[in-house]
Amino acid sequence: MAADVTRISIAGPPAYDVVVGRGVIETIPAAVREAGRVLVVCDERVKATAQDVLDVLAGAGLRGTLHQLPSGEEAKSLDSVAAMWDLLGAEAFTRNDAVVAVGGGATTDVVGFAAATWLRGVRVVHVPTTLLGMVDAAVGGKTGINTDAGKNLVGAFHPPAGVIVDLAVLDTLPADEWVNGMAEVIKAGFIADPAILDLVEDDPTAAADPQSPMARELIERAIRVKADVVSADLREAGPREVLNYGHTLAHAIERVEHYGIPHGHAVSIGMVFVAALARHAGRLDSVTAARHRETLQQVGLPVAGKGWPLDELLEVMRVDKKSRGATLRFVVLDGLALPAILEAPGRELLEAAYAEVQPA
Repeated sequence: MAADVTRISIAGPPAYDVVVGRGVIETIPAAVREAGRVLVVCDERVKATAQDVLDVLAGAGLRGTLHQLPSGEEAKSLDSVAAMWDLLGAEAFTRNDAVVAVGGGATTDVVGFAAATWLRGVRVVHVPTTLLGMVDAAVGGKTGINTDAGKNLVGAFHPPAGVIVDLAVLDTLPADEWVNGMAEVIKAGFIADPAILDLVEDDPTAAADPQSPMARELIERAIRVKADVVSADLREAGPREVLNYGHTLAHAIERVEHYGIPHGHAVSIGMVFVAALARHAGRLDSVTAARHRETLQQVGLPVAGKGWPLDELLEVMRVDKKSRGATLRFVVLDGLALPAILEAPGRELLEAAYAEVQPA
């Protein structure tokens, strides 16, 4: 096993570790623990990494089967889940067996959901291959698929048996995928760990580069933020809601764009919006609100949308899973690293904040 390994623990039940390091893909056999069969499901862009997983499993005497999904949000459909159910049935998977998800956040979301629903739950191990997957989607046990009504409205809580963050995948990660994931890293900085923001602002060029010496520190800091929040609230009954900072508007943007906009881009715009919302509501100081726009722009993330009609976005937001009845709820900041909830903001307030993310 690689010598330089970090283990970040998530409290249970069930408890599990996020293993970070180069070459840690070889820890997968321990995570699946004597499974008779292992289904390895991959994003079509990362078949080489999935083959590495199959080779590691074979070396440990474990039988693996490969299944390929479409890339991105297209994978998060009931059709994708049904195809996995059919394969699990054909292979006679039992609760003693396991599934391994290899890919970005969309892959871990949909594969996690298939694992959660097959026999009411079989073990799943996530091997995220994007920054967004590493710091957010693969950690925490939330799974889901999209429907015509919105994003992630059908899902289940199903904590993985382990998350394997092999930094070797960064060697071939496209720069734009890294920048996309930086939205979730910067989010972690604003809600809990301002040292992340200091790192980004001190050297934005390095922060935008997956090959930089800074990359691992940013990844581990962001994972620790999520680990701390999830460990305190496994099923989003309270504190875990803060992880949705920027996501209420982001999910609406993704929906009206038919998922043609990268998730991190939508979250970036969403964070600028809620920072403006909090400032107009008298909850957040102007310096911290402005810092959102400045920091996100430094790594190449967008801070304005395409002029989508506000009413169309509000209609989608009202069926967001964070809403309560017809009441809109937004995670906002009362100060740096002081997340809170703003309920039922008035129309005038929403319009003032939305004006600040309009195209120039």
